[in-house]
Amino acid sequence: MDFHCHLDLYPDARSVYAEANRRMDFTWLVTTSPRAFAATSKVLPPTETIIVSPGLHPEVAAQKATELELLLQQIKNSMAVGEVGIDGSARYRQHFDLQKHIFSAVVERAQSLGGRVLSIHSRAAANEVLSVLEEFPGFGTAVLHWFTDSASVLRKAISMGCWFSVGPAMLTSANGRKLATMLPVDRVVPESDGPFAKTASGPIMPWEAAGVAGQLGELWRMPPGAANEQLVRNGQALRSKLVSKA
Repeated sequence: MDFHCHLDLYPDARSVYAEANRRMDFTWLVTTSPRAFAATSKVLPPTETIIVSPGLHPEVAAQKATELELLLQQIKNSMAVGEVGIDGSARYRQHFDLQKHIFSAVVERAQSLGGRVLSIHSRAAANEVLSVLEEFPGFGTAVLHWFTDSASVLRKAISMGCWFSVGPAMLTSANGRKLATMLPVDRVVPESDGPFAKTASGPIMPWEAAGVAGQLGELWRMPPGAANEQLVRNGQALRSKLVSKA
């Protein structure tokens, strides 16, 4: 299973899509803009094992802000929403207020529709992301993708019921491994974040997301088989929320 993958952005997207559809039990294809979602859904349509979700990535908020209304319409027909969120890093901080406006509108829309599952980007802005989520109780389920903030913010996210998608790339850093030891083992699912996340051999492929089980098993002091079984159970539970009817 892969709960955060930009399947449409691989250089040979059609081939990767076909292979993921053949090999994977489940892949969540997150998109970066409402128009990208509309186009991708036609070229790489959803299947029994692949879902495609509307999103508006905070890194392109300034370029894609005019598409917000389209996104809010698309959310009505999709239980899954992503990638959305806020990025507070130096490169994107100049558009921080716009990012927050867009993310708040998305979360409010999710609340008004009875809840959605959100794949959330929170780099250097996790506190702000959590504050927005707190403003709209009943928004649904937050899945914090590649969480990199502090231990104290992580504890707050855990107390709020957030889920976490973790990939091999997150565990290459000491901070990522430290945070992984703190995660609630029943609210963690695997991700690739391909093709942006990479290993020495190139972009992480969707079917490589499962490799995180061995690393997490070590960090959780759990046999690899048990860690894999836990991730499978978690994935099945989260998937049931994603594929329920909007």
